[in-house]
Order: sequence, then structure tokens, then C-alpha cells
Amino acid sequence: MKYERIKNFIGGNFTPIVSDKLLAIHSPIDGMPLTELPCSGKYDLDKAVSAARAAFLGWSKTPVKERVQVFFRYKFLLEKHLQELAALGSEENGKTIGESIAEIEKCIELTEFACSLPQLITGEVLEVSKGVECRTEYVPLGVVASIVPFNFPTMVPNWTIPNAIALGNCMIIKPSEKVPLSIGRIAELLKEAGLPDGVFNIVHGDAEVVNAICDHPGIEAVSFVGSTAVAKAVYRRATQNLKRCLALGGAKNHLIVLPDAVPDMTAQNITASMSGCAGQRCMAASAMVGVGAIDHIIDKICAEARKLIPGENLGAVINKASQERIERYITEAEQQGAKVLVDGRRVAVTGKEDGTYIGATVIDFVTPDMAVAKEEIFGPVICIIRANTLDEALAIENANPYGNAASVFTQNGGAARYVMEKASAGMIGVNIGVPVPREPFSFGGWNESKFGVGDITGKSSIAFWTKLKKSTTKWNAEAGVNWMS
Repeated sequence: MKYERIKNFIGGNFTPIVSDKLLAIHSPIDGMPLTELPCSGKYDLDKAVSAARAAFLGWSKTPVKERVQVFFRYKFLLEKHLQELAALGSEENGKTIGESIAEIEKCIELTEFACSLPQLITGEVLEVSKGVECRTEYVPLGVVASIVPFNFPTMVPNWTIPNAIALGNCMIIKPSEKVPLSIGRIAELLKEAGLPDGVFNIVHGDAEVVNAICDHPGIEAVSFVGSTAVAKAVYRRATQNLKRCLALGGAKNHLIVLPDAVPDMTAQNITASMSGCAGQRCMAASAMVGVGAIDHIIDKICAEARKLIPGENLGAVINKASQERIERYITEAEQQGAKVLVDGRRVAVTGKEDGTYIGATVIDFVTPDMAVAKEEIFGPVICIIRANTLDEALAIENANPYGNAASVFTQNGGAARYVMEKASAGMIGVNIGVPVPREPFSFGGWNESKFGVGDITGKSSIAFWTKLKKSTTKWNAEAGVNWMS
């Protein structure tokens, strides 16, 4: 193994995990054995909660302007170690170095936002009656948990770490068991930045730990990012235990292309959207709905897709099971009458024969009832559905149960506005393949892409990670007594 066996991070220290269940972790790039991960149990979670609760007493009383100083230093450390973090993320996840660098750059932006929190949570004060004053303040919840996926080993954890902790909470994070390395380095950087022991803890494991987090009486709130099926289960279990929960699920993002779209820009954006991070992101373009005569744009999309070379500018998918599942989607669509214009199946990368790669794939003449058109593929595959009118295209988009993102490619402002108003998705793009809002705007979808209230990043996250205290005061006796007092 290249790295030592994975340990939990509890109370400021890496601690061995005693477990009968041991998972082997390999790099998707070339199949190299990286490490072994023992799966934690409830006992390990109890230790992490105890450490976090002990730390909360002091951390929650630390003024917010002092708490964010940790994240000013953390931001500097992310910048200092950017290349190292990118290399580690690429090694365990399979994405290209360029994609990993962009992931760390997004972590830096998320941390910058957390540093602005003192200006955003100042509360309000108003004299509501003669001599009577009302005031609001944001109060941390206590111990919170974040359950994160494999596709962004550093970025998705940083959706929650800076905001939740800067707002005064103590956190337990459960990383994906597929990518356990990057989060350990994040723990080291947070400690180097001056975060007190116990404020941030890591508990590795599988579904057993996820269930224990949902059930634990010492955890006040749970965030989750992953598939819709698991998001539903986590949301139900956590809320049944009277916890706050925000669970982000999967997606089936539709890009509507009108005949007047700029061909080169459209093809480049769509190809980048469907292939970035090997399609393993909840904002990836998975379905394109072409309206009318758009064959000239499809030709350009195919040309762009052929420029993507697995192992060079197209990363690996996470493991063999994922590779096989994606290939089954493509084969099934072909058997059902769809036409594979660019075929990414059966890819072999010289020198990386044990890597798990799928080439960029373009499938035309897909119908809305096909699995490839309805289900989240999580691979570098775009399926093209034909529509005669914009209303027909919108009907196809709105019929899908998810609601993360939708985009329209057109030079017609009226058509763009029409899609912005009618599309049932939480994040809308116009001539943009990946319409992810930048900070301070928040990330979050609709429908079966999100369960819970609010969003996971930006200003919207403040309400999730805090509770609002309202105080009414009167000091002057001459103010008298009225219906308010």
C-alpha cells in the first residue's frame, strides 16, 4: 500500500480504527493499491461526539470575528498546498490534475465566504416601543454532522466545514469510503490553522456509521450529499430522530438547444459539461433536448467529444463497478434503437490498463422512456432527445423527477426568459453548461435533488447551521406598561 491504513481524526488526533470490516482502496487511474480503510462503528462515533461536545463549550463562546481568523489562515494553507491537495484528490478520485486544481480553487472561494460571516450575521435591533428594544442573534446548534460523496473529495466537505464551524458549531464528517485520503489532509491543515482540538472530527466507515449519525442523540443536524435513494433514507431517518437535515440527491440535468444557438460555444459548453470530472458530478449535462434543426450543432458536439482522450484530458470513473454500469446504459440504449455517434466503451489506456475509464459518449435519437434518458448515469455520456417545439422540450425537462439544473442555449432573450421561468430546477443556465452559482449565491436544487429547507452553501446556509435567538429588553421604568410588556 502506498499510504498507511486510514485512521479516524478525533479530538485533534488520528486514532486507529478497530474493525473486522476492512476495505481495500485502489486508484481509479491505474488500479494501484493506495490504502486500507477499516469501517468504524457506533463506538467510534460516540468518541467523536464526546470530543465535539467538549470542544463546543469553548468554541461556541468564541466571538465570530475570532473564529473566522482560523479560516483566514486555512485559506492561506489551501493556497500554499494547492498542488499537493490536487495531486492527492486526482490519485484517489481519478479526475485530471486540472480538474483537481479547480476543485481546490473552489474550496478557497468557499473559505473566503466563511471569512465574511461576521458581516452577514450581525443580527438586527429595533426600538419597538418607547424604551423597549428587540434584538436578534444567530446561535450555533451544537454538534453537527456532514456526510459527503466520492466525486469531490475536498470541495463537497468544504461546502459545509467553513460555514458550519465558523458559525460556532463542532463537526463530525463521514467521508466516502471510496476516497478517504484527502479529508485527512484537510484535518491537518485545519489544525495547523489553529482550529481547537475536537471542533472538527472524522469518522470513516460505511452505511453503519451513516445510520448511527442519523440516530445519535448528541448530533443536532445532518447534511448529506449523494444519490437520491440514500438522500431520502438519510432525510427520513434523521428527521424521524428530530434532527435538522438537508440532503442533496442525484440529478438528470437537461440542456435545451435551440437552432439559433451559437454552434461552437454550444458544442464546447455541452461537451465540457458532460465530460468534466468524467461526468461524475451532480451538475453534469446528462440529457440534451434538441429543438428543431440542430444537426449542425450535434456534429460539432461529436467533434469536441472526439478530442477527449481518456488518461490525458479525460479522467477515470471511480471504480470497475461504475465503469461496467455506464457501459450497460450505453449498450441498452443502442439495443432500444438509439444511435451511438461517439462510443466510449471498451477503453484501454496504455500503461494504465487497470484504470477504470469510459470515453466521451454521444448518443442520438434517445427517447424519454429509455433508462439512459431518465436515470443518473454519472459518466461522460450525453444522450440527445429530439423535440419539435420549445414547449415540448420543457415538458420533457419538467417530467424528470430531479431538479438540480437546466440550461438553454439560444440567442433569443425571450426564449431564454421563458425557459428560466418554466424549467423546474433550482439552478438555471443560459448558454452555460454547468450553471453552478458562485459565492455568495447558494447551491441547491429542487424536487428529488434536494430534501430539506434551504441550500447547503452561501447565505442560505446560515439559517441551517444556526438558530435565531430573539431578546426583548426594557430598562426604563418610566416607559410604563402596555400590551407589549
